[in-house]
Amino acid sequence: MAKLEKFSSIYQRACERKGGPEAVEILLPETLPASQIAAFSDAEMLSIMSKRVFQSGFVWRVVENKWSEYERAFFDFDPLKVLMLSPEQIQQRASDPTLIRHQKKTQAIVDNAYMVQKISKQHGGFGEFIALWPSEDITGLWQALKKEGARLGGNTGPYFLRSVGKDTFLLSQDVQTYLKANKLVDSGFTSKSGLRQTQAVFNEYQQQTGLALADISKIISLSVGDNHL
Repeated sequence: MAKLEKFSSIYQRACERKGGPEAVEILLPETLPASQIAAFSDAEMLSIMSKRVFQSGFVWRVVENKWSEYERAFFDFDPLKVLMLSPEQIQQRASDPTLIRHQKKTQAIVDNAYMVQKISKQHGGFGEFIALWPSEDITGLWQALKKEGARLGGNTGPYFLRSVGKDTFLLSQDVQTYLKANKLVDSGFTSKSGLRQTQAVFNEYQQQTGLALADISKIISLSVGDNHL
């Protein structure tokens, strides 16, 4: 791995591009303490997760506007009730014009209900599982969600974690560009070695600054690319 740039330099560059520390502060994402994440019910977790699955590659606003219909159609995302749906009922929902007609993403709701229920039984709640996962191995949580769940690869899993307040960085295009340009990652970002290298960079910056991974990620993205004032 190449030598890390001082994070103070990255932060200064972000401030210069965005109009100062206060402007940067406004743009930083919100994270929640572990106790609040653990308090999410399994149904709330499944609803948020499912919304992120549908928003991936789709217009987020459209998904948001239809979500009350999804809550109705999927029993407020109670995993036990979702898992009682027959194949015919799932197909009916996948072709319902009041919802989004997408067979694989609709099936993912059921598949992820199974994951949430399974992990909840093992850890005393799916929220507890997410809350207690150590931030220094957040990419391990990404990989667990991808392996155990459905359609949670890429940035979908990390976006879900952000949505429930879990501290995680995002591999946005700007962050990837920065890491590659500075020769901090020499593997693909979907490979295990690439994720290990990326995690090591963020762990080092977190130790330097005491900032949340989410803040570090955002500040890096603000310091590069085309997102000027």
